[in-house]
Amino acid sequence: MKSMMLGKKVFAVALSTVLAVSLLLLSGCGNTVSGVPAAGGKPQIIATVFASYDFARQVAGDDADVKMLVPPGSETHSFEPTPQDIIALSGCDMFIYVGGESDVWVEELLASVNNSDMVVIKMIDCVNTVEEDVSILADPAMAEEGHEGHAHEEGGEGHEGEEAAHGGEETQSAHEEEHGVIDEHVWTSLRNAAIIVQTISDELCTIDADNRLDYEKRTSEYCGKLTDLDNEIKTVVAEGQRSLLVFGDRFPFRYFIDDYALECKAAFPGCSTATEASALTVTNLVDTVRTEGIPVVLYRELSDHKIADAIAAETGVVTMELHSCHNITQNDFDGGASYLSLMEKNAETLRAALA
Repeated sequence: MKSMMLGKKVFAVALSTVLAVSLLLLSGCGNTVSGVPAAGGKPQIIATVFASYDFARQVAGDDADVKMLVPPGSETHSFEPTPQDIIALSGCDMFIYVGGESDVWVEELLASVNNSDMVVIKMIDCVNTVEEDVSILADPAMAEEGHEGHAHEEGGEGHEGEEAAHGGEETQSAHEEEHGVIDEHVWTSLRNAAIIVQTISDELCTIDADNRLDYEKRTSEYCGKLTDLDNEIKTVVAEGQRSLLVFGDRFPFRYFIDDYALECKAAFPGCSTATEASALTVTNLVDTVRTEGIPVVLYRELSDHKIADAIAAETGVVTMELHSCHNITQNDFDGGASYLSLMEKNAETLRAALA
């Protein structure tokens, strides 16, 4: 707890310094500062991670400007906003972020920005949330430890928006001890994605009523594509020979596998920052691959996939990436990758993993 408080104090001091510099830059640049919309210009939207960025740009089309705050290839856990980021945030019309314990830095940032007109969308508040499922962990000791303090039934709703925003450190810590850790990766479900997209669209229609019909048309078309892909994955699962997936990595796909009644064994939970697996974790995953005849060991994007490679080398199977769409590489970003294109690849990966 002391280390967490110290970390927050260090962040607050750093943020105050950045804000001071930002205000100086803003006061000296008039209306020409990059990221600050001129009066009567297009709505300005900032999203922290790739999934929310892509959802927003699918709705916005050319009628609004959308920026991704966390650069391609970066981890949100280590990201620090620049003065230019804060200037952009102080003038944006909509800000979209994930929420949850990994986004404490975002809460600090929002509290420090003077922009009362900004619409803020927290993705975990758009849908029903569930706790991280520690039963998927390959090491039973880790799973047992993770279950301690989980007081409410799995599958219930998570933080209320007001509680998450105003509860403070002590309240949040007490909440986590009582309820466990909310799985933040809500967008990995195509069905949740459609709900989040609709929320973005509704708010954007309010901000920019002149382009409401265009926003609604793009939203309807995009949600239709999400539904089509959801149905395609249902077919892939129905035609599969198994329902168990093995991840030699973190597991940020709780909402995805829940949609299709799949099972999983993994090295780490989704929000873990661990990179080194215990010997027991690797041994148990190797045994699972052999016993269940698993053909593919999965890993997530931006991973060194060392654990998956080790398991595959020991068992003679292949490794494949399942993309959570949390962030993407610079090459993928420049190449026009989208949430849909990445999830379409996931469907093919799933086909191989369930064969």
